[in-house]
Amino acid sequence: MLENYVSGKWKSGQGDGEPLLDPVLGNELARVSTKGIDMGAALDYARRVGGPALRAMTFAERAKMIDAIAKLFIAKRASYMEIARDNSGNTERDASFDIDGAIGTLRYFAKIGSSLGDTKYVRDGEPFALGRDASLQAIHLATPRTGAAIHINAFNFPAWGTWEKAAVALLAGVPVVSKPAAATALLAWQMVKDVVDANLLPDGAFSLIAGGIGDLLDHVEANDVIAFTGSAATAARVRGHQRVVELGVRVNCEADSLNAIILGPDVADLGQFTDEIVREMTLKSGQKCTAIRRILVPRDRISGAAEALQAALTNIKVGDPRREGVVMGPVVTKKQQTSVREGIADLRKEASVLFEGKSIEADDPERGAFVAPMLLQSNDSANASAVHDIEVFGPVATLMAYDSVDDALQLAARGKGSLVTSIVTADEALGMNAALQLAQSNGRVMILNESVRAANPGHGVVMPSCVHGGPGRAGGGEELGGLRGLWFYLQRTAIQGPDAQIKALAQNGAVLAV
Repeated sequence: MLENYVSGKWKSGQGDGEPLLDPVLGNELARVSTKGIDMGAALDYARRVGGPALRAMTFAERAKMIDAIAKLFIAKRASYMEIARDNSGNTERDASFDIDGAIGTLRYFAKIGSSLGDTKYVRDGEPFALGRDASLQAIHLATPRTGAAIHINAFNFPAWGTWEKAAVALLAGVPVVSKPAAATALLAWQMVKDVVDANLLPDGAFSLIAGGIGDLLDHVEANDVIAFTGSAATAARVRGHQRVVELGVRVNCEADSLNAIILGPDVADLGQFTDEIVREMTLKSGQKCTAIRRILVPRDRISGAAEALQAALTNIKVGDPRREGVVMGPVVTKKQQTSVREGIADLRKEASVLFEGKSIEADDPERGAFVAPMLLQSNDSANASAVHDIEVFGPVATLMAYDSVDDALQLAARGKGSLVTSIVTADEALGMNAALQLAQSNGRVMILNESVRAANPGHGVVMPSCVHGGPGRAGGGEELGGLRGLWFYLQRTAIQGPDAQIKALAQNGAVLAV
């Protein structure tokens, strides 16, 4: 039974708990339970003990602390890779993506956080006069919120999801109460345990809820913040929780997203386009909030695009990540496998199957949570609805024909809010115009051509220097974005007063340059 780390102690939940399974072999690895855990006391301890300890530190000191966590994870990386394989069914590529993403994000925020120096609050702009003369001045300052940061994470990135949120909150000076998804919690739990054992954080600065959320939200206070990643349905329940609404608790959500890629009519070579799609369909077995779900292609290029994608997907070997040559592992649980299959069935009501992988490299494929890559083609792009409404969280994407660039942009917008859309084009005017139009329905837009191919981290890669989130269905939230991410955890206040005092306050605050 994995213990919960709350109120500065490791505490076991009661009852049988929920099993964590190897999604290839079906073996039970551990159990988690939060039954009997006093969630109110956990939050109170974070606010009362962890918060003051973090706020007593400067930004530079917090940055150094975050860097020490990153260095610890680098030293422990090999053991984390094994856990990711066993509990999430990750291939080496998948595990690296998650674990190195966590390490890279921590190191990034440690570096930029150190630039804020030995200060404890930030200023937004310069002092300015309010009256007829300069005697009465004002300045906008931002100080760490005195509540706790409640982080509710998804199952697909137990390492990255946990630490990209924690890095920003800890740098801001706000204690974290983290709840990883139970099914893949083993990696997050081990990383937290290693940090606790190494004594890298002040008491109360980090708490771990290893299991169900229980009545955690019943105990939130007005100065707490909630950062959620998961389904739109769960996001709605978090936002609509009675206490969250009554107290006006600050909430950031990243939810469902039907991301797209558009092939520009000018592109002759499909190599970059095809590579981007195949990577997004198969990395993490398609279990990425930023993965490509809709593929928009000029109508006269559909056959060529379909052939190129089919040929590339044929080379994807699916199976046990312990086997040599396996490129893609299972989805995380049998429950998720069922969900993906149900979603495929809904998509197939409006689409035809162009490609479906058949062979599974495993001793007992039926025992594992395997889903082979599937490429569909919409039967009627103009009138289809399911492809714009249903996010199948697995290795599945749908090819759609468009008749003009405006048509493609309208089809992309029918996702009702996405995290990211990419357009592959060498036409500079087309790329810039499309980006501005796509910006209204996307948190991020990528313009891709051969000039950036070597530097491109990938359509689905969340860079800590760029904002992550999206409007509408994608949750309406925004996180990361370099130092912009701190604003969620800080309280911005207009301070008005005598000229000398306002200028002194401004001088002692770091400039939050973004």
